[in-house]
Amino acid sequence: MKTRFALTLADARHVAATAEAEAAKNGWSVVIAIVDEGGHLVLLQRIDGTQPASAEIATQKARTAALFKRPSKALEDIVAGGRVAMLSLPGITAVEGGLPLVYRGDIVGAIGVSGVQSFQDGIVAKAGADSLDDGQS
Repeated sequence: MKTRFALTLADARHVAATAEAEAAKNGWSVVIAIVDEGGHLVLLQRIDGTQPASAEIATQKARTAALFKRPSKALEDIVAGGRVAMLSLPGITAVEGGLPLVYRGDIVGAIGVSGVQSFQDGIVAKAGADSLDDGQS
């Protein structure tokens, strides 16, 4: 048996707040989705003015990162490299902006961001993901 860490709502709020601060700093309007390790939505935050479709896209990016245990950008790169068959896998959104949330070596969930260019979504997601271990839990 293994003892595992679990993402709390307080953790999700902290990650989302840090990601939102990064988006605000850059003047970007985005949706931020936080999921648990099984890809289930814990928190969804849509900054005023962000396109409605980004709510689903951010959630799917987060689910991809959680379930595949890797950044959604890694899967985007695989597809761009010619492995288009990857797109047929269930639950895959192969677009940058989803990152696993790692705490003390365990994947406890993921963050997904959508609303601006994918590389910008990735910047916002990274700010949130990097904040998980700075005093939370």
